[in-house]
Amino acid sequence: MALDFLAGCAGGVAGVLVGHPFDTVKVRLQVQSMEKPQYRGTLHCFQSIIRQESVLGLYKGLGSPLMGLTFINALVFGVQGNTLRALGRDSPLNQFLAGAAAGAIQCVICCPMELAKTRLQLQAAGPARTYRGSLDCLAQIYRREGLRGVNRGMASTLLRETPSFGVYFLAYDVLTRALGCEPGDRLLVPKLLLAGGTSGILSWLSTYPVDVVKSRLQADGLRGAPRYRGMLDCVRQSYRAEGWRVFTRGLASTLLRAFPVNAATFATVTVVLTYARGEEAQPEGEAVPAAPAAPAGPALAQPSSL
Repeated sequence: MALDFLAGCAGGVAGVLVGHPFDTVKVRLQVQSMEKPQYRGTLHCFQSIIRQESVLGLYKGLGSPLMGLTFINALVFGVQGNTLRALGRDSPLNQFLAGAAAGAIQCVICCPMELAKTRLQLQAAGPARTYRGSLDCLAQIYRREGLRGVNRGMASTLLRETPSFGVYFLAYDVLTRALGCEPGDRLLVPKLLLAGGTSGILSWLSTYPVDVVKSRLQADGLRGAPRYRGMLDCVRQSYRAEGWRVFTRGLASTLLRAFPVNAATFATVTVVLTYARGEEAQPEGEAVPAAPAAPAGPALAQPSSL
């Protein structure tokens, strides 16, 4: 279990470091006003942040996902593997159900973490900033609004994470099997990167409109009086004011982020598990048998088999 925990953490760190700049752009595009838009698109948003706030501006709110990734990855990969074993058979439906269970349970940590991240990504730079960091942000929200405020956007987070994690793990399992990801294959890492990145894209496409609603709810009240009474009210007001395209805002930067983030995450987890378990399986002090003509290496450890 310690090894699974370590692999999940390693994958999470890799994913956060690769993808956080894209996430900052996504959130700013999702919540900007269309009456007075600040950014013309993904590239303009990137350029504006770097010009006005330096490259570090792209990493605003990084502490929040880094703080939560240990618990989130332990929950996601642990729950997914245990649920799959409990279901008794490795089938496409069970892969989806196990992933969905993992997605639902990790919302307890994911929702407050993303609330802090969103608030930090949107606050002004310099001395005018409201929050000193992720913990300070959550502490201020708790003092003003209590536990309900810290869990703002929980319903939309559940609606996003539950099906999207089902798609995520199902797609990764199907793709690694289809690509023939086997230990010893010289193209193993590129295949894992392709499978992980594609799974991330499919996962985001499956629930992206819900993510727009979640971002708007979590940013509501940061700059002025709150506008939305709840998730359905947010959907109604957003659609009435901006049409259906509002629910695809920031999609380009999200998909640009999804591929490298999930490629790094899944490839890191799979490689760490594969080779660490291969070493674990070798009894201490036992002679290594003669290698066959084509070295097989350790068996490929799928995250779904944790």
